[in-house]
Amino acid sequence: MNTDSPAHRGAGRAPHSFAGPRPTTGGPVRRTLLRTALTGAAALGAGLAATRPATAAPHTPGNTPGNTPGNTPGTAPRPGTPGEALAELAAGNRRWRAFRERHPHETPEIRRALTTAQHPFAVVLGCIDSRVPPELVFDQGLGDLMTVRTAGEVLDEAVLGSVAYGVLELGIPLVVVLGHQSCGAVRAAVEAEESGGRLPAHIQYLADQISPAIDHGKEGDARIDATVDANVRLVRSRLAAEPDLAAKVDTGRLAIVGARYELTSQAVHRVA
Repeated sequence: MNTDSPAHRGAGRAPHSFAGPRPTTGGPVRRTLLRTALTGAAALGAGLAATRPATAAPHTPGNTPGNTPGNTPGTAPRPGTPGEALAELAAGNRRWRAFRERHPHETPEIRRALTTAQHPFAVVLGCIDSRVPPELVFDQGLGDLMTVRTAGEVLDEAVLGSVAYGVLELGIPLVVVLGHQSCGAVRAAVEAEESGGRLPAHIQYLADQISPAIDHGKEGDARIDATVDANVRLVRSRLAAEPDLAAKVDTGRLAIVGARYELTSQAVHRVA
């Protein structure tokens, strides 16, 4: 959801790289979230810090129908582990920030190959905000990402089922919960709680889901900004508590990480 509030436009602390978490002052982390961090995302930080921007994949005669995008002769293999998937997203975001996007995997050969199968390497659960399309901010193409978008990254059964489908049926090794600076859904939830008013129709449902994440240790725009991070942590912890997903995290085949996109810098960084 968009917000045009002048007071909050451009708000947000200086971001850290997507290679590592941004320091937070949130409350105690749930046991399931700690397990996720220890067995999945936290162990990947060093590998991300050492990644370099990927080189463009050349077009070769091997890009024929039936070949998986990213696994064709002469191209880089598709990420198959949580660490490789995080590294690819980090490299794509670096290209986006530098205005060096490649818009990969859009050729006629790739489009034909995707008619028979798909092998995305990450699920991105993001906000509906029109300024934060995951395929663009991570510079990915057709068949690369499975994206699920709801206002404020709010979960419901359909969203949980969609994430689970990507992980359990397609073997995707990475789930990213992607919040963003100046989130209108978070602002609406905070302001509704402060005023005691009710929001229109189904928008109140969104506010009710976000309200447990509201950071009451801050005031004004700082509260909204901190709640963006806290909401990412809350959604991530709920996903990590899902038994089928937790089982994959425990074996190292899946990482569930929280991240945040800064509108002012176009950088994605981890949320601890």
